[in-house]
Amino acid sequence: MRVTEGVQITAESGGRFAEILTEPAIEFLGSLHRAFDARRLELLRAREVRYEQLVAGHQLEFLPDTKEVREGDWQVAPPAPGLVDRRVEITGPTDRKMTINALNSGAKVWLADFEDASTPTWDNVVQGQLNLIDALDRKIDYTSDEGKSYALRPAEELATIVVRPRGWHLSEKHVLVDGEPMSGSLVDFGLYFFHCAQRQIDAGKGPYFYLPKMESHLEARLWNDVFVHAQDHVGIPQGTIRATCLIETYPAAFEMEEILYELRDHSSGLNAGRWDYIFSVIKKFRTRGRDFLLPDRNQVTMTVPFMRAYTELLVRTCHKRGAHAIGGMAAFIPSRDPEVNEAAFQKVTDDKTREANDGFDGSWVAHPGMVELCKEAFTKVLGDRPNQIDKKREDVEVTAEQLLDVKATPGTVTEAGLRNNISVGVQYLHTWLKGSGAVGIFNLMEDAATAEISRSQVWQWLHNDVELDTGTKVTRELIDRLVEEEVAKLPGDPADYDEARSTFLEVAVADDFAEFLTLPAYERMP
Repeated sequence: MRVTEGVQITAESGGRFAEILTEPAIEFLGSLHRAFDARRLELLRAREVRYEQLVAGHQLEFLPDTKEVREGDWQVAPPAPGLVDRRVEITGPTDRKMTINALNSGAKVWLADFEDASTPTWDNVVQGQLNLIDALDRKIDYTSDEGKSYALRPAEELATIVVRPRGWHLSEKHVLVDGEPMSGSLVDFGLYFFHCAQRQIDAGKGPYFYLPKMESHLEARLWNDVFVHAQDHVGIPQGTIRATCLIETYPAAFEMEEILYELRDHSSGLNAGRWDYIFSVIKKFRTRGRDFLLPDRNQVTMTVPFMRAYTELLVRTCHKRGAHAIGGMAAFIPSRDPEVNEAAFQKVTDDKTREANDGFDGSWVAHPGMVELCKEAFTKVLGDRPNQIDKKREDVEVTAEQLLDVKATPGTVTEAGLRNNISVGVQYLHTWLKGSGAVGIFNLMEDAATAEISRSQVWQWLHNDVELDTGTKVTRELIDRLVEEEVAKLPGDPADYDEARSTFLEVAVADDFAEFLTLPAYERMP
């Protein structure tokens, strides 16, 4: 165990880890914790209070107390260097191979992910930071087991790095400050900012971030105060940091303008985090019965009424304030099956074409093989323009009732959908517990957000006595049987999946709904 100024690193930290865990960096982490962790915990308690209000029958609404912000005349900061043209962004974890492939992919931006696409083992947390430093210093390479070599293209061809730290709800048990575990958010942000802010400035860009899982503008205010503190600490101008916020929780959809306002000097827009948003529908309204019941997850498309209202409002909100609006993830990955590929490529093209025509300035893909499809769809609309922030979408008027109109979602609950949710949930947790947070399953790139939909739908269907298209009622006995049948189909010894299976059942059928599947899963990790 290593102790520096009251900060303890409780995990093994040999080899090159010392390059990241320097005394000044550790002291900086301590300053972040002491300045901001109490507020973080208060805001997490505020989430619980809001949920209890929803259980009591209250409804989400546009906040009366912040009406002046929504009606005020203000703009966010102008786009920062490297974030002007964002027509295609690729997401992925910060392992060495992905770091090179994402930067080389032809995307304008790489979301370097310490969150949903990464299992927060201590090795992943620190090695990911090393990989980012090595990439910025152009000292990174990789050779696969098959002997294939990977190296960076010229600097002008590389994507802009935007780091996504963990959400406010996740702790980092390997870093204790005055005996308390640190926020995973502040660890990921703090280490990257401390080591890479000046490197990025020297490269003509800056320290840029994606901020996940926020549920209120007060959580955005906390991030803004963290940014002010951090910039003062290392002596760089205020406003150097830029952050794009994911609107991926139901409460945040009602506070988009307020979130932009809180971060306005550091803001670079909003993203439609579609998968977590669907998960949030179930989580926030799980006690409100069939008005919030969703069909099979592959039937909840971006064109159903409540999702359409959310994305239309996001574009209008961003462009009204001079900010980028970034579209949702295309989770499809290339397959060796030509027919599967053709169908997937067409779905991605249709999805990105719709987003570009709606006014989004760019969108996400999960695999380098989808970069050109996304780029082509947006270039057809943008041409040589870097974005379409001037497309104000003043034709859009979205009400609270439209955002909440989940019951208008068409579709059915099928046995195939239930089986898919079970298989995806178990397979994903199996991979996550082994240290990888992004995995291809059934030709889709699954991460924690998509896995959350799978397990929460199982919970919702079970606790609402839903009948499948076959007429069979969803019961605990049925789920147990299907879990056994789906695990038996997986490669290897079924016993290898015991821990993943037990974790899945813990978060999918228990009476008490786990806020995030990663919380009990993290407790199972060393």
